[in-house]
Amino acid sequence: MNRAALAALAATALWVGVAGAPVLAAQGTQGSGQQPAARPKFVRPVKGVAEIGYLKPVVKVEGNEVVTTIKIKNLSNGAIAGLRVDEFWYDKAGTMLPGDTQRVRQPILPGEVVTITLRTPKNPKMDRNTYQFSHANGTIKAKILPKLD
Repeated sequence: MNRAALAALAATALWVGVAGAPVLAAQGTQGSGQQPAARPKFVRPVKGVAEIGYLKPVVKVEGNEVVTTIKIKNLSNGAIAGLRVDEFWYDKAGTMLPGDTQRVRQPILPGEVVTITLRTPKNPKMDRNTYQFSHANGTIKAKILPKLD
């Protein structure tokens, strides 16, 4: 090829690249119609005592299991990492029976509500239960709320 042919080819490629870029860019954004997802904001985890509020637990018997469901809301200013809920069952004499433990793997952001489901094998001696809350960086101050806002 001679110099004039190479120059014409380069000019054509440049023109297609410059003129075609806005058309390609418009095609990429026209079809989706959605904004890109915002990056989640980092919330520093609570160290020490964290506050939660929870609704009165709902206890049901399903087959051979006692299923307890608890809705929990983070009332702290920081995220609660590794929230753990332990359920302890007792008979009428106060002897401890088997219970269940569940952990929330994702950090719970301030104001966020999570639902925990505890499953314990049914025992005819079961009389009452208690709950203990903790998290990866300390203890929990829990209170029962009439409703979660």
